[in-house]
Amino acid sequence: MIWKQAFSVRPTRGMRTFASVSDSARTRAQAKIAELDSERPFSPALVDTFQRRHDYLRISLTERCNLRCFYCMPEEGIELSPQGKLLTNEEILRLASLFVRSGVTKIRLTGGEPTVRKGVDAIIAGLNTLRPQGLQSIAMTTNGIALPRKLSGLVANGLSHINLSLDTLDPFKFEIMTRRRGHDAVLKSLRSALDNPALVSVKLNVVVIKGLNDAEVVDFVEMTKDAKLSVRFIEFMPFTGNSWDKHKMVPSDELLEHIRTHYQHRVARVSDEVNDTARSWQISGYQGSFGFISSMSDHFCSSCNRLRITADGQIKVCLFDAKEVSLRDIMRQGATDEELLRVIALAVQGKQEKHANMEDIDVVTNRPMILIGDSYVLLGLSYRPRPRRRRLADARPLRMYSTTAVCRDTPKLTHLDAEGRANMVDVTDKDVTQRTATATGRIYIPSIAYQLITNTYPTSSPNSDASKAVEKARRKGDTLTVAQLAAIMGSKRTADLIPLCHPLALTKVNVDLVPESHHDGRYSVVCRATITCTGKTGVEMEALTAVSVGLLTVWDMLKAVAGKDMEIGEIKVVHKAGGKSGDFERT
Repeated sequence: MIWKQAFSVRPTRGMRTFASVSDSARTRAQAKIAELDSERPFSPALVDTFQRRHDYLRISLTERCNLRCFYCMPEEGIELSPQGKLLTNEEILRLASLFVRSGVTKIRLTGGEPTVRKGVDAIIAGLNTLRPQGLQSIAMTTNGIALPRKLSGLVANGLSHINLSLDTLDPFKFEIMTRRRGHDAVLKSLRSALDNPALVSVKLNVVVIKGLNDAEVVDFVEMTKDAKLSVRFIEFMPFTGNSWDKHKMVPSDELLEHIRTHYQHRVARVSDEVNDTARSWQISGYQGSFGFISSMSDHFCSSCNRLRITADGQIKVCLFDAKEVSLRDIMRQGATDEELLRVIALAVQGKQEKHANMEDIDVVTNRPMILIGDSYVLLGLSYRPRPRRRRLADARPLRMYSTTAVCRDTPKLTHLDAEGRANMVDVTDKDVTQRTATATGRIYIPSIAYQLITNTYPTSSPNSDASKAVEKARRKGDTLTVAQLAAIMGSKRTADLIPLCHPLALTKVNVDLVPESHHDGRYSVVCRATITCTGKTGVEMEALTAVSVGLLTVWDMLKAVAGKDMEIGEIKVVHKAGGKSGDFERT
């Protein structure tokens, strides 16, 4: 067979190491671990309403991958998050430490492809320092393409478990499934992993697709004959953009029956680890084992102990649930560990008893698999920006929502259609009413600029730099009058500036710009715009645009004297009247 030509399994130092451990020593070690586990406090934050204890955390290190597996990545590709939106090494290790101190004992690094992340060895080394706090296992799921040259270093830094993804033993079929070359590199990674005595376990993940690689199942089982290898057959799962079809999925029971038929009475059940996703089996006399991850046909939700953190810092409590919470944003707003743990607890408490049936799984708002990480909208936070020392309890309450109307009773984004694409709101059936909106904003300016716009010019010699700057600013005209005109013009061009806004015939635009002198010695100009129209939709955007353009014009008029000392902010809607949603007044 093709795989035997490329991959020859032989007894390794790793196998001899496993064989040399006596049963009594292993029993004592397991008893000691159980004793330590019983003594460690487990945070209630990681226990959901169905009393499932989540002690297993999967962290995606990157959205990038050097393969393009069709079941993982949409054919048209994905839009990667900007680098600044991804978790830094320090943020990853901070979250890992928090989860470990709360009860997590196993961390798995995923992607994308985790080995393409710069500094992955440093992340593993950082995780290794958490072992005294209770971390027992540092695992990685990888496609193995770049692993051969990195494996020894990763293991030296603390990597203890590895899962390799390989869906076919045919190099030509590999290119079809992954849209890339690299079959030999994956087999080399597998040999290197099995030869490394420091690795506690080596597993091979195989996503089975009917009519594509399901005929190779027995060939994969044969790989367990002479190697301490666990092959896990994974059911084809639905995600955004992977063209999932129920008829392409091979149920695990069907695969097991095929294996039993081939090996007759030599197939025996193997006891699984607690919370293990795979149901494991072994061929009599074989070194390794094989198992099935039946997420579709026979889910294991009742014993699920897994949480996921995406590369951009979202926590997902279920692989098939589109809801997420941004831990990244909360950390970057200055949250303490205690505040983070309360938010994590909120997410965990929202975990459902089980995910939807195959036909009902949300493949519209959930991410493509590559953006989730591992085996293969959003629960967000209405979180007010605040000084670092304010406590989370002082912020607005946490609020759950979905980016598209997944739940009927949750808010939705009106400018997205059912498939998450940009969409102009249909106002055909709305009533024509008189609508008014008022917005305000403020630009802070230095003293010299304040004196200039209030006509109390500073005294300075004619040739001084300050005098030249003042003259340059004065030549532009009356600052506040020009800004007022710009604001009025901006409000009338809102639909040209904001793509999905409806063009409206405005009946009245009133803009005021007033200089202010504050008690704390600061100076500013406040802009207030009130817009009125008779139509089918409101004019809040027109009011906000007027204020924004007005303040930007003040900036442009005064930049010769004020330069980098100006600051625009506090832009908000303060009043709204008319329309179906009712009136609004900001207090």
